[in-house]
Amino acid sequence: MSGNNEIIEVVAAVLTRPNGEVLLASRPAGKVYAGYWEFPGGKVEAGESLEHALARELKEELGIGLVNATRWITKVFAYPHATVRLNFFRVWNWQDEPHPHEGQTFAWDNPAAHSVEPLLPANFPILKALQLPPVYGISHAKALGPDVFLQRLDVALKNGLRLIQVRDKDLSETERLALAQEIIKRAKPHGARVLINGPAELAKTAGADGVHLDGGALMKCHARPDCEWVGASCHNMEELAHAADISDFAMLSPVLPTASHPGEPTLGWETFSQLAAQSPIPVYALGGVTQADLNTARAHGAHGIAMLRGAWT
Repeated sequence: MSGNNEIIEVVAAVLTRPNGEVLLASRPAGKVYAGYWEFPGGKVEAGESLEHALARELKEELGIGLVNATRWITKVFAYPHATVRLNFFRVWNWQDEPHPHEGQTFAWDNPAAHSVEPLLPANFPILKALQLPPVYGISHAKALGPDVFLQRLDVALKNGLRLIQVRDKDLSETERLALAQEIIKRAKPHGARVLINGPAELAKTAGADGVHLDGGALMKCHARPDCEWVGASCHNMEELAHAADISDFAMLSPVLPTASHPGEPTLGWETFSQLAAQSPIPVYALGGVTQADLNTARAHGAHGIAMLRGAWT
């Protein structure tokens, strides 16, 4: 860690192709960790906004013009030589093709099966986070009726849904287990992941990919559940900070008024944006959002949207 514990502000760009591949660059000779792979970016200059620093770094380092980028996550990482705050942006559109301006080597890589080595240590959780899809569907079987729900699940999977939470807590444990197993059976051929809102034992029995912790379970949990994937439900900064210690991603709610809780206080996009910007893990916007809100959610720092009813319409 640096002697005076100063935190160096850095912007990092996740350039994303439509097929999900992201751009990684090797650090040139003469720099600390030369030869290691990382996301393009660099230090924020004094008095410079993060957005301006991002555009400047992309021009200097890659020779591209920034068209559309959104805040994503913020991670503080202590290297032996310095402590850095990595302000990650998803970069969706840019002008011109990236080409090396500073002696780097580039690679377009699949986050689920990265092919370049060695990676800077801070980037392993980033690649895992980038495997999360933009939409998180929450089961609604009791309200819709199991047969209708499963029909709509099949349609949603065919249309690209790749992350599902089995909630339906008003079912008995036996019914929830049967529902979870049926969802998993239908999801697996599509490569979709399924998380159980409940104990890790239920997730393991069902053969799920992980667990989702509701707000109460989250705050009682002080060690990461023994699962490949862990999600968490959050409503404020305290819960988000705790989720960052033990989970891979969070849902933050309620963003907008919902049918289930009319008249309840909501975060609104502004507060959501402030909370999501400080999170070191991806945050899904939940509450009153529909598929049409995906770009709005991303513009406010969300990884994507989570939906109860909207996922199955």
